[in-house]
Amino acid sequence: MDKYNTRATIDKISFFDTFITTNKKGKKVLGIRFYRWLSVIFIHLLFFLSYKIDLQFLEGTLSGSRFLGFHLIDPFITLEVFLAHHKIPTNLIIGTITIIIVYLLIGGRAYCSWVCPYTILGEIGEKIHVFLLKKRIIKSYNFNHKIKYIFWAIFLSFAFFSGYLVFEVFNIVGILSRAIIYGWSLALTFLLIVFLIEVFFSQRMWCRYICPVGTTYGFIGWPSATKIVWDDSCDHCQVCSNVCLVPHVLEVTKKNANKDSKKEMTILSGDCTLCGRCVEVCHMDALNYDTKLKKLI
Repeated sequence: MDKYNTRATIDKISFFDTFITTNKKGKKVLGIRFYRWLSVIFIHLLFFLSYKIDLQFLEGTLSGSRFLGFHLIDPFITLEVFLAHHKIPTNLIIGTITIIIVYLLIGGRAYCSWVCPYTILGEIGEKIHVFLLKKRIIKSYNFNHKIKYIFWAIFLSFAFFSGYLVFEVFNIVGILSRAIIYGWSLALTFLLIVFLIEVFFSQRMWCRYICPVGTTYGFIGWPSATKIVWDDSCDHCQVCSNVCLVPHVLEVTKKNANKDSKKEMTILSGDCTLCGRCVEVCHMDALNYDTKLKKLI
């Protein structure tokens, strides 16, 4: 993908071209998507090997694991456990605090792009969806992004009133994570249904509108140290919004949206997944990663 000479965008070129990009010097280098997929695959390879050959490096699944003996617990699972059983075991408290600290540093919903295994399937389904849309075979349906908070509250209510972690029956992230590590199960049927709905009905529906795990990491993302930063070299072409999973976070890139005439602005929204797709397509290099951690170094 050569964003400088062709303004190629992720949705207008072949899928695998997005793994390699051309820099300003004309040199081909590995793209951000390559490193994201590598991160997801590497994490789950560690899970798999820790289970299969007793590597004891990263044990468990994304819902609850141990990294070199340290507990790591998904914050939404902890909320469910508390509401279902009205208490939280000590190991869940320790594991949740550890995870919160990690994602406060690297960005809350970075989990969705750099860790969650469904992001790979989701992006494949997204490419198919866009192809079918261009061929006018299907119509795409979009919803208000705030609907995710309703689903978040509904799934927590299920835990409170039933005493069970009801969401985990439908949690395609957990289903896929367990399938990769422990093997195939019938639960993958539900994952297939979600994938097909995203292909034929609503682009990236699960990640945008439903997943309470991503919503919880979004709350952590608001105060996190790592963000996407925009500067006024932007020519407002809106290519970034075109490829963004959550385009509402890029309102600042619209013409006349910067009413205070600031030369640089941070994308504060916790909904940003730090996937870097906007960075990869911006031919003006107006969007980049930034972290407050560099001020501490």
